[in-house]
Amino acid sequence: MAKTRHPFEENSMIDAALLPHIKRAIDRPARAIVARGISADQITLVGFGIGLLSVIAVWMGLFGLALLCLLLNRLADGLDGAVARLTHPTDRGAFLDIALDFMFYGLFPLGFALHDPATNALPAALLICSFIGTGSSFLAFSIIAEKRGITSDEYPSKGIYYLGGLTEGTETIVLFVTMCLFPLAFPWLAYGFAALCAITTLTRWMAGWRVFQ
Repeated sequence: MAKTRHPFEENSMIDAALLPHIKRAIDRPARAIVARGISADQITLVGFGIGLLSVIAVWMGLFGLALLCLLLNRLADGLDGAVARLTHPTDRGAFLDIALDFMFYGLFPLGFALHDPATNALPAALLICSFIGTGSSFLAFSIIAEKRGITSDEYPSKGIYYLGGLTEGTETIVLFVTMCLFPLAFPWLAYGFAALCAITTLTRWMAGWRVFQ
């Protein structure tokens, strides 16, 4: 089947602009990791483990430690893809990377809910619900895009089609960093980002409705 391009790629935000710079920055450490025989899947699993530590640190109110673990988790998320491209990318690796990323995004707000249920439980629940909207619309579009042979010029090295929006990976990590730096502002940060996620979900629904006629 001939590959076609998706007409809504202009919706992509910060991720597409940063991706080339991130690739250049992590290329050398990725080559060093490959030379030591460490696999991309190992990095993915270790990174997720560190991400779980960040959630536990938030739960315990250790926000400095949570921030450190968060940044290490994101570093691992960049390195596993770079290592895979230098060796042999696999469908299993792409699946593992995507599945654990989505799980981490849902668990991080849960840490704030566990830390202060009376104040944070409702905004955390709303934020996690909004992540379900962005994640499900993202994955649903990717599945149908793959079926139809639609490709993205913005993310040519990704394992699946990446449909952009207001709230992509970079924006979400900036949110998490801000939450660690200003934990008392969590409710308002969660409410505000949930609203942006709702806009992203609606635009993706509209994109799917129009593209998959």
